[in-house]
Parts: sequence; structure tokens; C-alpha cells
Amino acid sequence: MKIGIYSNCTIDTIILNNLKSEYPGGAGCYCGLTAKKLKHDVSLHTRFGNDFPLESFLLENKINILGGLTEKLTTKFSIEISGSERKLILEDKCTNIEYEKNDYDGIIVSPVFDEITNDVFNSLKNDSDFILLDPQGFIRRINSKKEIFLEKTNINLEKISAIKLNPEELSCLTNDTVEQGMKNIQSRGVDYVLYTNNREISLLVKDRLYTITLPNIKLNDTTGVGDIFSSVFCCTMLKENDFLWALCFAGGAAQAALDSKKIGLSKVPEKNTIETNASYFYNMVKFRQI
Repeated sequence: MKIGIYSNCTIDTIILNNLKSEYPGGAGCYCGLTAKKLKHDVSLHTRFGNDFPLESFLLENKINILGGLTEKLTTKFSIEISGSERKLILEDKCTNIEYEKNDYDGIIVSPVFDEITNDVFNSLKNDSDFILLDPQGFIRRINSKKEIFLEKTNINLEKISAIKLNPEELSCLTNDTVEQGMKNIQSRGVDYVLYTNNREISLLVKDRLYTITLPNIKLNDTTGVGDIFSSVFCCTMLKENDFLWALCFAGGAAQAALDSKKIGLSKVPEKNTIETNASYFYNMVKFRQI
């Protein structure tokens, strides 16, 4: 399967347990490496500067880079982590991603900060019949101190197959309660509405809400876990066309990443570990009509 990913690479300064360390990453890297571990062909539409150290690493992992090196510095965040909470500061912003026409089995759109214009977003929708959106970079704004906050934003969800949202993102896209908000998103044409709220992960399909709960484990670095989750859901849907298994597989990947206690890209899990967790979740799914 051919997967296209639209997202700028980043350099993240992660502040965890009073320790500060710098790690290259970004949604594109997390999604791309995850998809490669699931044996998909990956093309990453991204931009980064000559300060980004992973170009050779991505190419060695057979990730096709489109756009790539630019004269501007790589998008850079400072991320202070406390449990499931994160405080983000934007330190640098790289060049926007340009559109290149392609034919993909699936596309993951996961901007980190305003690098995908509406014209590019609408154009890439014609390149695949299955598109998963993580809208974080469309709704992020910065204040005078370059601290990240989220702003209510109208996003055109036409031709979007699946979307992943957390409570704050759902609130920015709708003015409803959680269930009504998910139904609101669904009414705009999205078939699979994924909602992640700490340990609880839900999926709305038609009139049924499916839910799994991750184990209560001590959280370490949560950076990229949502990207791993999104990539696994997209890849599994393309391969199996089974939304329930895709939910469990994605949840299994998130658990495996958190269980690893690793920081940065090293937390991207192996397929066999994901499968073990997914089999457990598959027997524990709860569902109800809404």
C-alpha cells in the first residue's frame, strides 16, 4: 500500500522530569516510521532546514521525501511535559509544504503549525479515496510569547474519511458536548470519528460509539503517541478494511509506545508488540448506540 503523509518535520526540545533534551521528530517522522514498520510504501511531503539531522535516516528507512531541504530553519518546538499535559512554545517555523500530484492508497494530513494552506489541503484530497486528518496544526496559534494555544476554526472536512481529535480540538471544531460534537463532525461527511481522551479512546461509526481503555500506566514522554495511533489506524484500514480491528490495532500501538518508556522516535513500536495488545483490546471493546 502507498501512503502519503503531509507534515513538516520538527526538532523538539523536550522538558521532562526537569531534564531538557533535543529530539528530531514531528508527525511526519512518527507517522512515516510507523507505516514503514507495517510494511507500507511511504512518501513524506515535508520541509526542513539544514539543522534537521534525520534526512539520511529517513532515506535509509526507505521513506521517500518530497519537498525536503529548504533554506529556512526546521520547525522547532519547546515541549514541557507533565503527565498527559503538554505546554508548547514555537521557536522556529519552516517553509510551507507545496502540493505535488500523486496517487496514494491513503493519505495522512497532520500539520504541526500552519504549513499546509487551504489550497494545498483541498488539492491533496483528490489524490486518494482514504484521507485521515489530525487537525492540530490547522487550529494552533501563538501569543506574544510564542506559546501555543488553540483557536476555534472552520475546517472543510469534505472528502475526509477519518479524523482524530482530542477534547480541546473537538471543542475548537464544534460548540457541542463530546457525543454531539462527534456526531456534528460525522454529519460533515467523515466516516470514522476518533476521539482520544487520555486513557479512553472512542470511535464513532454510523450510530455506534466503540470504546477501548488503555491500561493505567505511569506516563513518560507522550510526544508522537497520537501520530503513531493515527498512522496505525490508517494503515490497518487500508489493509484490512475493518474499522474495529483498526481501532484496536491503533490502541495497541499507543499502549506499546507508552509502555516502552522511551523518548522521541525510539518509542515507535514493532508490529508483533502492537498485535499482542490489539488482540487484548479486540475482546474488550465496548459499544453503544448514540
